Amino acid sequence: MSFYQVFDFLRDLNQNNHKEWMDENRKRYELNRDFVISWANDLMAKVAKADGEFKPVTGKKAISRINNNLMFHPEKPVYKDHFGVEMNLSGGPSGFYVQLGLTGNFIGGGIWSPTKEQLEKIRGAIDYNGDELQKIIDKKSFKNTFGKLSEQDQLKTAPRDYSQDHKNIELLRRKRFAAMTDITQQDILSDDFDKKVVDIYKKMMPLGKYLNKAVSFYIDYLTTLPLGQSPPGLTKVNFPSSSSAIKIIP
Repeated sequence: MSFYQVFDFLRDLNQNNHKEWMDENRKRYELNRDFVISWANDLMAKVAKADGEFKPVTGKKAISRINNNLMFHPEKPVYKDHFGVEMNLSGGPSGFYVQLGLTGNFIGGGIWSPTKEQLEKIRGAIDYNGDELQKIIDKKSFKNTFGKLSEQDQLKTAPRDYSQDHKNIELLRRKRFAAMTDITQQDILSDDFDKKVVDIYKKMMPLGKYLNKAVSFYIDYLTTLPLGQSPPGLTKVNFPSSSSAIKIIP
């Protein structure tokens, strides 16, 4: 079994995208799905060796459903033309995703759709130390691999409670903190594909660690303190929408 068979199955599914065909070819689908699950398990074992903070999940949990959500997207076909594998990035809320299909294959990572609370925390981290994030995305290896962070849905002006003249206003205006790089079927079929994926994961790690710390550190730290006690060496600051976070005071 190999990705050659996976692509053959996806091509046939794409030409017969209806439940009746899937029901008749259920065993074939399960065979290909199980191969991708096994591949994902092997990949995560390799990622774990590269990142001590990575938290492996089962391949079965990492693989996305092949059914499209027709309730929210009735215009889409019943089934996708790809398999997707999603895992955490350095053990935190940041994610790492590999799409394996007929078209539009890519590897991406970060936080694509942060919750309101996550977005506020990320912006708070940028307000305090956005230079660190800027250095991460300006690094040559990051630019050569991903280009830049997604600019989709970014604000046209400053977020509420932030100055338009903020030195990191371009980062603050973002609503998505994710990057991606395209891959081809030839990449997926190559003998060194796993190595390529792990190498891309490593280049994504600094972004993931920054976002994980921004989203998780402040919240987790404060929950360990007795009610009303201020953390030593830290002071609270206001975030947009009346949320709160902390800054480290030298």
